[in-house]
Amino acid sequence: MSEKKRNKFTAQFKAKVALEAIRSDKTLSEIGSEFGVHPSQVGLWKRELLENATGIFDTKRGPKPVDPSSDPEKLYTEIGRLKVQLDWLKKKSGPTCEAA
Repeated sequence: MSEKKRNKFTAQFKAKVALEAIRSDKTLSEIGSEFGVHPSQVGLWKRELLENATGIFDTKRGPKPVDPSSDPEKLYTEIGRLKVQLDWLKKKSGPTCEAA
């Protein structure tokens, strides 16, 4: 008994096949034989692409929110500011422990 290895297709390949099926220039059987995929699989990829196509355009345009921890320059500025505050507080509070 021979074991057949399962094919793993990339997302790019699936999109290419699904777009070809959406164009409807050929039947699903023709597309399947052209790309080496079963026609029912072509139909599933086509349906999945059509169902999820609206999600592509749902995202809003504009600058992406910046993660405050991602910019090292801002972090160094914050460290400097906190160090100055700490030094000022130490100076204002005076000596906290006296020698006995």
